[in-house]
Amino acid sequence: MTDTEANPKNVLIARRCAEIGYFGLIVLILCWQIWLSPHPHVNPTVTAILWLIPLIFPLKGMIKANPYTHAWSSFVACLYVTHALVQFYTEPAERYLAAVEFILVSMWLVGSIFYARWRGRQLGLGLKKKKPQGKG
Repeated sequence: MTDTEANPKNVLIARRCAEIGYFGLIVLILCWQIWLSPHPHVNPTVTAILWLIPLIFPLKGMIKANPYTHAWSSFVACLYVTHALVQFYTEPAERYLAAVEFILVSMWLVGSIFYARWRGRQLGLGLKKKKPQGKG
């Protein structure tokens, strides 16, 4: 681990970046689906709840700053990256919302990756190295 990675300040910055992205995404989804651009043919509250369900799973670990949760929550973030890019491409009227979603998800994704890596190293967590196999 380099000195830069071991710096507790960098770990805190990565965590804050992930938190801002994650919790900002929750707020954005609520505002987007209920007030800013609700779908005319679907109940906006139901739509908002459906979009929030995947975000419930990492909630406890994100609050407790669990590096393992930050690591696997990246897979959940990929769903929202895809949504943001599709919305940006297909819905010109909602491009600004899709751009904000993409920025928030990117903050969550990048912050979580670095937080999981650096905090995991601080705690001595990680994958075990495979023992080299002998010849023959």
